[in-house]
Amino acid sequence: MTRTPAKKLTVYLDETDRHGGAPLYEVLLELFYRNKLSGASVFRGVAGYGGDGVFHTAKILELSTSLPIRIDVVDTEARISAVLPEIRQLVSKGLIELTDTEIIVA
Repeated sequence: MTRTPAKKLTVYLDETDRHGGAPLYEVLLELFYRNKLSGASVFRGVAGYGGDGVFHTAKILELSTSLPIRIDVVDTEARISAVLPEIRQLVSKGLIELTDTEIIVA
């Protein structure tokens, strides 16, 4: 089993966040893909709230609700650091989290 230090980048958004007319999570995924990051996953939350204090939920009667989005990317510190300035430009609200992690390959 091989253990390698890595970084985990997590970006928290609102599904209505946009950049240049496109959903921001799609813009970020394209950025990660273009820069050959190992992989990225987008998760849509069923409920949550952010720094603005607005509560969002996926209740059936609230079809126009704006739900939370989380994007996770795990790669080397160098690759994550290379795209971080552009991510900071794109994410005007939301939260960018960077943590130490380990990649374990059997």
